[in-house]
This record gives sequence, C-alpha cells and structure tokens, in this order.
Amino acid sequence: MPKTLSITLKKSMIGRPEKHRRVVHSLGLKKLNKTVVLKDTPTVQGMIRKVSHMLEVEEKTDETE
Repeated sequence: MPKTLSITLKKSMIGRPEKHRRVVHSLGLKKLNKTVVLKDTPTVQGMIRKVSHMLEVEEKTDETE
C-alpha cells in the first residue's frame, strides 16, 4: 500500500535561512498551520529532514487500491 504524509507548517519562516524557506515552499507550504498531503518518497523525506524543526508530520496509509 502506498503511504502518504500529512505535513503541517507549525513554525514561522521569519528569520529562517533562505534555504529553509525554499525547502518549505517546495513542499507546498506557504502559510502557517496549513497542511499538505504528499507521497512518501525519498525526496520528500530528505526535504522534511532539513526543516523538521518547523514541521509536524503524520504518516497515513492509503486504503484505496
């Protein structure tokens, strides 16, 4: 079953390095407390690892096949 991740931006990007801002924006997060659902891929995992201190991540399993 493919896994998905529910990713929520919990900390502000104000005062953060430009690299962190670009990573958060590439995840699809633009505003505080907004959530996106992405597939669990190595690329997404790497981006989450870079800014994990700003995010809340919840793992979900797709039930539809």
